[in-house]
Amino acid sequence: MKKRQLGNSDLFVTELGLGCMSIDTDEKAARYIIDTALDEGINYFDTADLYDFGVNETLVGAALKPVRDKMILATKVGNRWRKDRSGWSWDPSKSYIKEEVKYSLKRLGTDYIDLYQLHGGTIEDPLEETIEAFEELKAEGYIRYYGISSIRPNVIREYVRKSKMVSVMMQYSILDRRPEEEALPLLAEHGISVVTRGPLAKGLLSDRMLEKASEKGYLDYSLEELQEVLPLLKEKIALGRSFTEVALQYNLSNPTVASVITGASSAEQVRSNAAAAMSRALSDEEISFIRKLTKASVYQEHR
Repeated sequence: MKKRQLGNSDLFVTELGLGCMSIDTDEKAARYIIDTALDEGINYFDTADLYDFGVNETLVGAALKPVRDKMILATKVGNRWRKDRSGWSWDPSKSYIKEEVKYSLKRLGTDYIDLYQLHGGTIEDPLEETIEAFEELKAEGYIRYYGISSIRPNVIREYVRKSKMVSVMMQYSILDRRPEEEALPLLAEHGISVVTRGPLAKGLLSDRMLEKASEKGYLDYSLEELQEVLPLLKEKIALGRSFTEVALQYNLSNPTVASVITGASSAEQVRSNAAAAMSRALSDEEISFIRKLTKASVYQEHR
């Protein structure tokens, strides 16, 4: 599987990464999914301290231990579970980040994290303090690089201006083209990569297509619009190939995108997504058609 450089770092991630949030909490089942990803050539694994109260990190770390030095391991911080586990609160403070990283390292069974990401963020956060925490962790050798996971333009702009982050994880798909207007060009200009999530738009861009549609529609698409747009995409672009291929290749057509993160609850999903990521790239004509047919939406909030 092809690899792309993550920002200006020396990390080269596979064009498809495994989002580990949806893997089974059963160790044997989780390991099978991760082993399948390894067999498909995937080297980029994304987890978070929030997932399954930290159990996800433990499972991922254990499965990757034999090949740790060859893998890019990413996790996230910022959401603090309440003691009774009834929910979580947001805490981007320096003290919490520097405390929590040690628990993540222990669960992951490693002495360093390749990419440590802020798991959210608002413009009201103490940004300078948060950035200082990441910079200190990097200097201390606990993390190699850091990034943020956010779709808030106002937050992204501030981190671009004030930090040395190498990546931004954000939702991006054919049905959610909001990053194209301002986020992708800004990040490209500063040599910062995008790691995308949600490329299949909750299954709407898979071969199950309208089976996944609801009365509420999707983002600023009504159900009626989805019923019109999706079959046209299938007819004109996905003829002879899976819709998943089209969806992933659309993301990968943008050079600012380093990797597309897809979740998987089965080995079959991993194999299908890997085949899609390694399939034929979209032509300029196909990309142009997709953009004419779909909405070039922009972020309405967090200005």
